[in-house]
Amino acid sequence: MKNKTNLFQKVCDEVISLDESIRFAGISDKEGKLLAVSERQNLKPLLSDEERAQYAITAATRQYTRLRWEYHLGRIHYASSRYEHLARATIPIADINSTLYYVLLLSFDPDIQNLHKLIMDTVIPKIRKWKKRLLLENMGTN
Repeated sequence: MKNKTNLFQKVCDEVISLDESIRFAGISDKEGKLLAVSERQNLKPLLSDEERAQYAITAATRQYTRLRWEYHLGRIHYASSRYEHLARATIPIADINSTLYYVLLLSFDPDIQNLHKLIMDTVIPKIRKWKKRLLLENMGTN
């Protein structure tokens, strides 16, 4: 279990280091249980740990629901929301059959101008490099 935890933490730490506008990176399992998180240094979180855990559950549920429409709409890359105090994005980590295994949860500074470009050109390619290993980790526990 420790190696698995280290893998999730390493992914979060790498994602948080990709751009200075990234406030938070976390990985939850398909049920929304947070497996690892990383925050920008000196960050004052807007949510408590309990609120963050609740958010992870709802985000995983939403991602699962979105995946069911991929057959008609094509693969989902990410979903995002802009709030007054931050921007959020969720990226599903699923297999080729659209089976959800993990969700990458991200938050960004509210004034970010290049959210789509950052996610598509920087974050998703990084996750693609980790995806096979993450999915293999999941299969090792079943």
